[in-house]
Amino acid sequence: MEFSCARVIADWDAFASEWDQLFSRSHMQVPFLRFGYLRAWWQTLGGAEWQPESSALRIITAREQGELVGIAPLFLCEKPGWQPALRLIGSVEVSDYLDVLAPAEALEEFLDGLLAFLREDPELSVYPLDLLNLREDSKTLQALPRAAGRNGYAFSEERLQPSPYIALTESWETYLAGLSKKQRHEIRRKLRNAENRHQTEWYVVQDEARLEEETDDFLAMMRQDPGKAAFLNPAMREHLQASARFAFEQGQLQLSFLTFERHKAAAYYSFSEGGKLWVYNSAWESAYAPCSPGWVLLAKVIQWAIDHNLREVDMMRGNEDYKYKFGAVNRYVTRVVCLPNPQL
Repeated sequence: MEFSCARVIADWDAFASEWDQLFSRSHMQVPFLRFGYLRAWWQTLGGAEWQPESSALRIITAREQGELVGIAPLFLCEKPGWQPALRLIGSVEVSDYLDVLAPAEALEEFLDGLLAFLREDPELSVYPLDLLNLREDSKTLQALPRAAGRNGYAFSEERLQPSPYIALTESWETYLAGLSKKQRHEIRRKLRNAENRHQTEWYVVQDEARLEEETDDFLAMMRQDPGKAAFLNPAMREHLQASARFAFEQGQLQLSFLTFERHKAAAYYSFSEGGKLWVYNSAWESAYAPCSPGWVLLAKVIQWAIDHNLREVDMMRGNEDYKYKFGAVNRYVTRVVCLPNPQL
């Protein structure tokens, strides 16, 4: 493999089409590794999570006979509380899963070559490789310790937080039957309660001309939560709008709304990718709390996923109780650090 480093946006944009081709063959295919998502993230540095003056692209690529076979989408960054390090573009807060891109059969060779390349680079050789939000089922976690040992890096791994997921069945009734009797009854009760008290409808945004307005409505609903209001600074709103636009253009956005008497009561901002539904964010109107609009819409979204033959609903990071009420089980995200040994 021949390695090189892209340090400016023009060089990154130059292999956009190759990036997506490699993504389709990569060992890990999550929405946050697509070129368009990460390119949108870079525009605001994750909704101003990082600052431009202390962030620099360092995307490492590998080629074999001219063909792109591996990408480590890295950037060099630091901020208060975070030491200078090479981290994955998309780190930390708004991208639930991150990784390197390479086919499974080429991954170990790519990681081996990546660390050797970093050790030989006068600038990059002094920095730790700090990889956050790797899924515990990532093949990177299997191959990277060996590559680190061969290249003079100390390897450490830390479990961060759960990212629950719901395995789907062939039908809605079969899915419900897999829940506890109490929980099955509770979901059905909340659905009946909403439908008895309101004219209830739900829809997925499909009109491109209304996408920006619909996304704004979603963000306005999110801001009703005091915790989320602080999170939604102007740069974060720009990031979420750009991510929605990219996913819509790719046919992967599932922005859904529940309405009571045609008034928006709840919403889910999700991605459909690789036979799975990825539930990225949610919001609901507090005025409708007695009818549990968030629960009602999630039930309808899960049924939609089943009807469309998806095999999993990934609820992504966080251990909120409602996820487990719908039958989610834990999978974890991890952080690994490869620290260069200055003696080698």
